[in-house]
Amino acid sequence: MNDTETVHNAEQTDEVSLLLEDQLCFALYAAQRALTNRYRPLLEQFGLTYPQYLVMLVLWQHGALPIKKLGTLLELDYGTLTPLLKRLEAHGLIRRQRQVDDERSVQITLTDEGTGLRDRIRVVPASIAQAAGLTQQESMDAKMLLEHLHANLSSSE
Repeated sequence: MNDTETVHNAEQTDEVSLLLEDQLCFALYAAQRALTNRYRPLLEQFGLTYPQYLVMLVLWQHGALPIKKLGTLLELDYGTLTPLLKRLEAHGLIRRQRQVDDERSVQITLTDEGTGLRDRIRVVPASIAQAAGLTQQESMDAKMLLEHLHANLSSSE
């Protein structure tokens, strides 16, 4: 037994391990980084970053939305979301419009170009699924487990 194994075995007898490889947070962090890195070259060909892609997914699913609702769905605050939206608008994919009845509210709508991008970008999820190397059932199970984890951690705030 080498020193690393001795330390690891000693840690296993304690109630809480402080080994990096035993931490759920690090496994999630490393997997999230690897996944985002796989998205990067795929999305670059469409001129999008990963966060911008998420914004577009929400708008393709829900249509026009106030910024506040968009932020809620993406779990992003106004300060993070606003620069993303400005860049998407500069690329001609969305429009930001103040509401006539409430000037504090800004509605986000897709442009024709933004709507048209949806059909071209459909290759991305299939490419990511292939890169992940999971069966459809494994992918659904992982997603369900992550949603359960999110719900548990969010409810304890």
